[in-house]
Amino acid sequence: MSDTIAAIATAPGPSAIGVVRLSGPDTCTVLDRVFRPKNGRPMSRQEPRRLVLGDVLDRDGQVIDSALAVLFPGPGSYTGQDCGELQCHGSPVVLDAALAAMLAAGARQAKGGEFTRRAFLNGRMDLLQAEAVADLIDAETAQAAHNAVGQLEGVLSRTVAEIYDGLMAIVSRFYAVVDYPDEDIGDLQREDMLDTLRRAENRLEELLATFSRGKLLKLGVPTVILGRPNVGKSSLLNALLGYDRAIVTDVAGTTRDTVEEKVRVGHVLLRLCDTAGIHQTEDAVEKIGVERARAAARQASLALLVLDGSTPLTDADREAMDLARQAPNLLVAVNKSDLPRAVDIGRLADEFDNMVSLSARSGEGVSVLCDAIGAMYPAGEGRPGELLTNARQADAVSRALASVRSARSALDIGMTPDVVLTDAEAALEALGELNGKHIRDDLIQTIFSRFCVGK
Repeated sequence: MSDTIAAIATAPGPSAIGVVRLSGPDTCTVLDRVFRPKNGRPMSRQEPRRLVLGDVLDRDGQVIDSALAVLFPGPGSYTGQDCGELQCHGSPVVLDAALAAMLAAGARQAKGGEFTRRAFLNGRMDLLQAEAVADLIDAETAQAAHNAVGQLEGVLSRTVAEIYDGLMAIVSRFYAVVDYPDEDIGDLQREDMLDTLRRAENRLEELLATFSRGKLLKLGVPTVILGRPNVGKSSLLNALLGYDRAIVTDVAGTTRDTVEEKVRVGHVLLRLCDTAGIHQTEDAVEKIGVERARAAARQASLALLVLDGSTPLTDADREAMDLARQAPNLLVAVNKSDLPRAVDIGRLADEFDNMVSLSARSGEGVSVLCDAIGAMYPAGEGRPGELLTNARQADAVSRALASVRSARSALDIGMTPDVVLTDAEAALEALGELNGKHIRDDLIQTIFSRFCVGK
């Protein structure tokens, strides 16, 4: 981290404002080369954290923009090093020229996630907070953003630290007694150890239970649209998306493969999968489509079963019903409410708890369907910032939990303290991987590789 890095920090394409960032020991030198303040003092002598008006110079010293610059001295900056920013007009040509000038002045192009990686390595944030930065950038709903901000502010980090400190107190007390037998250090009491391990176990169980909710919050609810051919599945997909994503015709079997899209329904993000109509067929291509529909149903968290309310139920409808019942959550959409009703709604209501009547073509009742989906996945479940959102976090918590349970079991059956402490130390190691206290360089590289350049 002895070199100085630079990158465009705003999204590609024209915009009102574009930002070019710097971090490293030569930040002031580079800024003095590429920015000329209107007040006549070089940036290295400007007041920190104060926007300064001036001219941005290209690598040949020619003025390319009138902009603002700001200097953030380390160690109180984002990365813990000297940092700087140019806030230019958002022309890609201007931003590229400003970045080229910085590179000519001695900086190098930053890699994806390198600013945040330096913040982590310099102790400005732990690994959970660093991952929250990427989650916040990628957030597709307000709830996902709230959770990411909570993690960035340290909600999850404090919970993990509390568990870590409790286990460390056991381990450190044991080694203190062994290493300094002549000192007046009280021995570990069995009940105290049991109490600490029980509390750690309970908290880790609570954390691990948040992963399913956090995964849905971040990635979206896997949702499959099921039904026999020509009941309006693709029309419902288009109605939810707000545009014609799937081809809709009166010809049964138009959809032969799965069509996947994301859509936000109120506060819920859905990963919608429109499928081929469920029916018996000898057509080889249709058979593949139907099998893919079955596979999508098995993987879904929510099934939207679409029935044609204008025609009597068929064997294919019953087959689709049986398939939809395999999903953890099921919502029945009785479509074509704009046509004369041929389905006994009362009998369907006896079979299914959640049912909505609608017309995907006209849009009538679609908002009711959206409200019903929102009720299935209510906002506010779990404290924002304390939801695990990726498999790495869940795996570390799971391993820590297994070790704590093993330590408590060893203590329950009367094993010696050193056996108990071996498991306690394994739990500490797993928790250290979770927040970055103990982590391999290759894992750090993997984690930060998903970040965008400039962050």
